[in-house]
Amino acid sequence: MKKTVRAIAFALMVSLTIAAAGAADTLYGNAAAKADGSLTIQEMLLYAAQDEYTARGEYAAIMGKYGTLRPFSNIIRAEENHLAWLRDAFAAYKLPFPADEASSHLIVPATLIDAYRTGVQAEVDNIAMYNTFLANPLIQGTQYADLRALFTNLRNASENHLQSFQNQLARY
Repeated sequence: MKKTVRAIAFALMVSLTIAAAGAADTLYGNAAAKADGSLTIQEMLLYAAQDEYTARGEYAAIMGKYGTLRPFSNIIRAEENHLAWLRDAFAAYKLPFPADEASSHLIVPATLIDAYRTGVQAEVDNIAMYNTFLANPLIQGTQYADLRALFTNLRNASENHLQSFQNQLARY
């Protein structure tokens, strides 16, 4: 009996450890989009919202550490607009808007210059994600013209953000 209880306890402990490790490694935002080989409309919208949540969270955390600085202060307001646009798209497609779970995926850079580098990489990854969405045959039909416009606007905004971060890096 004791061996059975120990075996069950051990199996439960291993299962919980594996589950916890998997939860910590869960892909989110643009990383999830990049790994997803068969994107659906719902997944594209989900990954976009996750990525915008992540950008907002990272830029807020950076300002929390280094103070309210441009371009972070301007871009964080833009991220709020992007999330509002995505909320509208979720509503139009009668999909529940996802909760903000970005806090478990954030890393605050050690230096301000690293923060600008983080901004550059975040925007590069964001642009690549939106380009992938825009190239997806699923949204090429006329019924998804609104999503093409949304993803185009989000990508273009990220291109502007990228330029802002690159300008900051050029000062160093």
